[in-house]
Amino acid sequence: MRDRSITRRGFLAAIPAACVAATTASARAPASRHLEHPEPRPGIDASGVISSESLRADGFDESVIEAFDGIREIPQIADGLACYCGCMLIGNRSLLTCYHEQGMARGCQICQGEGRLAYRRWKEGQTLEQIRRAIDARFGS
Repeated sequence: MRDRSITRRGFLAAIPAACVAATTASARAPASRHLEHPEPRPGIDASGVISSESLRADGFDESVIEAFDGIREIPQIADGLACYCGCMLIGNRSLLTCYHEQGMARGCQICQGEGRLAYRRWKEGQTLEQIRRAIDARFGS
């Protein structure tokens, strides 16, 4: 039987190669960072979503306004989705919150992208669970 123990010198010499291997492996296969999606609140509505008129008055272009219009149609879906832009770390409850007056969706491409994807999938007839999986696949990895 062969002795597989390593000397201190051998161990120290192997550290740089191990670091390079670990860095290369993590660059090839980034860790998934799926968030926990909140449960939609019963009776939730879109009353807090910024109106199209307000957005137009503030000079936002039609693509941003369309994202808000879509969320206004699906508040029960948006309230059940996590937002991957990081706003949940500062207290936002769900993607729906991103579209409220103090939310980030006015200028955040992630919030807008999630909203557009959720709306499109909902229009295709997908369930909240299917939409969550699509959001996780697109924004969580």
